[in-house]
Amino acid sequence: MIDDDVNFLKELAEMLKLSGYEPICVSDALKAFGLALDINPDGILLDLKMAGLSGFLLADKFSRNNFLKDIPIVAMTGYFVEDAHNILLSSCGIRYLLKKPFDYFEVITKIETALADADKEGIIRKKKKIKKYLREN
Repeated sequence: MIDDDVNFLKELAEMLKLSGYEPICVSDALKAFGLALDINPDGILLDLKMAGLSGFLLADKFSRNNFLKDIPIVAMTGYFVEDAHNILLSSCGIRYLLKKPFDYFEVITKIETALADADKEGIIRKKKKIKKYLREN
């Protein structure tokens, strides 16, 4: 989870833990990119409006990296301008959007949809094979 609002991250992390997820919170976009390279997450919750590097630019950076480009990203925003955001979302590889404020069920549903779609596309299985290979070698 990447958001520059630390309190929001803590609340969202608690909610996700109750649903069986293992969230990792990052409040700095550039650090988040490096961490994603290290841990290879199954999915990313990404705030679009952050100080420094915006979520749009970070998502674009993920989409241009061969190792990270297939990780499903669920964008989060409280500042949604439909036409402008839809163009930006699709251009940087974001297929899922949560509009703040959202409720618990919206978050879980969107995450499960993104992960299920990734699994259908073979992304999760491919990542598990990579992790198994790295553990064995």
